[in-house]
Amino acid sequence: MVISAVYVVGSMPPSMAAQDSGFDARGATPLRQDAETAQKVARLREIDRKVRAHEAAHVAAGAGLVTRGAQFTTVRGPDGRQYAIAGDVQIDVSPGKTPEETLQKAERIRAAALAPADPSPQDRKVAAQAAQMAAQARIELAKAQQEDAKRAQNDAQPSNPTPFPVQHALARYRANGA
Repeated sequence: MVISAVYVVGSMPPSMAAQDSGFDARGATPLRQDAETAQKVARLREIDRKVRAHEAAHVAAGAGLVTRGAQFTTVRGPDGRQYAIAGDVQIDVSPGKTPEETLQKAERIRAAALAPADPSPQDRKVAAQAAQMAAQARIELAKAQQEDAKRAQNDAQPSNPTPFPVQHALARYRANGA
């Protein structure tokens, strides 16, 4: 299962690499173009920071569950640098060997999925699946506890009760004036 983040980069084209002719299609001056480029770079830096922090939160909270570290989708900015605009982390979402282990693992998966400050829709989906896994594990645990309680109750009752206690109680009743 993959937990991920994707940030929409507004109206910026995927390549973000602009041909520098000195003027854009609207006839903007180089000064305006520099300001626009600086804004685009600043926006890309902010998105890159958020994406990397988002995925780092998954990795930190998913210690022991992460099967593949953070991978990023990047775009080249107008300054020629690569900026992350999306990322994902793969985690192990298989059930444990026992219901107890499955319950603990499901809780850790849910925590890893919801670790970022702004979980993505995919993160929320993984968290919901982990909650289902935990609920199923709780049901299995409750069934096992009920079976153990029945077994203990059956073991506590004598398998071949003798009539002696009943006869003894009846004799006492008669002796006391019944």
